[in-house]
Amino acid sequence: MTAPDNHATAMASIIPLIDVRNAAPLDAVLRAAGRAAGAAGGPVADTRGRRIHDLRISVTDRCNFRCVYCMPKEVFGRDYAYLAHSDLLTFEEITRLAQVFVGQGVAKIRLTGGEPLLRRNIERLVEMLAKIGDLDLTLTTNGALLAKKARSLRDAGLKRVTVSLDSLDDATFRAMNDVDFPVARVLEGIDAAAAAGLAPLKINMVVKRGANEASIVPIARRFKGSGHIVRFIEYMDVGATNGWRMDDVVPAAEIVRLISAELPLENADPNYTGEVAERWRYQDGSGEIGVIASVTQAFCRDCTRARLSTDGKLYTCLFASTGYDLRGLLRGGRGDAEIGDAIAAVWRQRSDRYSEIRTANTARPAKVEMSYIGG
Repeated sequence: MTAPDNHATAMASIIPLIDVRNAAPLDAVLRAAGRAAGAAGGPVADTRGRRIHDLRISVTDRCNFRCVYCMPKEVFGRDYAYLAHSDLLTFEEITRLAQVFVGQGVAKIRLTGGEPLLRRNIERLVEMLAKIGDLDLTLTTNGALLAKKARSLRDAGLKRVTVSLDSLDDATFRAMNDVDFPVARVLEGIDAAAAAGLAPLKINMVVKRGANEASIVPIARRFKGSGHIVRFIEYMDVGATNGWRMDDVVPAAEIVRLISAELPLENADPNYTGEVAERWRYQDGSGEIGVIASVTQAFCRDCTRARLSTDGKLYTCLFASTGYDLRGLLRGGRGDAEIGDAIAAVWRQRSDRYSEIRTANTARPAKVEMSYIGG
């Protein structure tokens, strides 16, 4: 991997919010579903042969942080129009759709947001989903409320947790979350999750040049030998509001070089096909890290992830601009078989590969915000 070239035409500031929380025409989905229902059986695969395996469910579009790379305060201020409570999927609706997705091949569900721990009684949803069966049930959180909820989440049936942590330096961390939240409280949440048995615990660090790249090695050093897995994520152009520039990306190869210079690393094989993080283990056997290189080493060819938005729309890519209204099917009285056929039809026509074609000069589609469909 090599560092990207500088581009004078890259975006230099926050761009206006474009609300693209609309659904694709439902009739078209149902017509395709009718055709899919008569197709030969077997695993559901898209136009590039990728099977559906992972489902990320956003349970709220709200967050108590204003991270500069996700929900910048300039856009997500006091006047921002969040979804009304009646628009959100109920826990019963989420569970029903999860069961249908499992019938289509999903084996892993991750609860996201926004910040999922802001959803009232989230433990009840975890308990409902855990009853589905042999399912890898996980959750991603900013950690602010994790110390209070780790034990109850584990008792409800949550298996693992991923915590976002962009710096160990308190000043840098407060600047990144932009609500003056102290890093010490996130670390308390990490310790509480580990004590509750939510393991292996993963820690995600989004790296943005000029903001927190000095924190790469300290975070690697802090969790080396702990059993936790730190994953360093290239700064991505998610949504339409974070002012992304290619110049702000710290390439995964550079991240690995920085860490390995002090804490020698060697490449490790992936755990499974479609794993987003490239694995690197410490040569002394004291653990591993991961790097998620969506910008410099796109992994679209192996992507097996579907996303369910807070209000029940199915998205087939993190960088999508259009979703498919499954909530309308639920509340319109459609049966599970028909909803499953619709999901299969959407997936079979999927051809997304945004990260493979992205450049600094790529025309920016009106992408849906990550807080709405989950990271």
